[in-house]
Amino acid sequence: MYSKNILYLTIVIALLSGFAVIKKIGEFDMTSDIGNPKLVGTSSYDKNTKVYTLKGSGYNIWFERDEFQFLYKELRGDFTMTADFEFVGSGKDPHRKVGWMVRESLYDNASHVSAVLHGDGLTVLQWRVAKGDKMRDPEDEIFSKEKDTQTVQLQRKGKTYTMWTAKKGEELKIVGTHKMDNLPDKIIAGIFICSHNPEVLEEAKVKNLRIVKN
Repeated sequence: MYSKNILYLTIVIALLSGFAVIKKIGEFDMTSDIGNPKLVGTSSYDKNTKVYTLKGSGYNIWFERDEFQFLYKELRGDFTMTADFEFVGSGKDPHRKVGWMVRESLYDNASHVSAVLHGDGLTVLQWRVAKGDKMRDPEDEIFSKEKDTQTVQLQRKGKTYTMWTAKKGEELKIVGTHKMDNLPDKIIAGIFICSHNPEVLEEAKVKNLRIVKN
């Protein structure tokens, strides 16, 4: 009886914290809204088409805290994550975001590094150096020279993270590299969407997704 009570309490705490745990979705083990956005997001996977669908809200991924929908798994060591990203519809805000993210935890102010596509075509590698720090413009980001890319790759080697992108039918080109000393070996990695507007749910499709341990 005691062990059952502990299990029940753990589930309740997880739900109240917004860290909802569900069954495996494609390559990923869990999904949740980070930062308690006003509108609840969802993540799904079509086994027949092998396409992920992300729907999410959130004020932003910036300053000292984030709000977004996250589909993720735990990883250790070196890895390379690659996928094709495409927003659905014209969107409400040009700064809606989708892409890859690596975080130290599920707390909204966690240190992270993200390979991001914006609704207006902006492509950027961005990061929060340490938990609770404010993200700065332009100190905490590297901008791609190209816009409206489709394929996004984020690679980790040791403490170094490298972003690559490509337009449809073209080869990958490097965006930039950044060293994240504060991120541990065991991290949380996955795909995300943020509407950049608390009153709106945005949607994106993610295809040809691959996660390779190096």
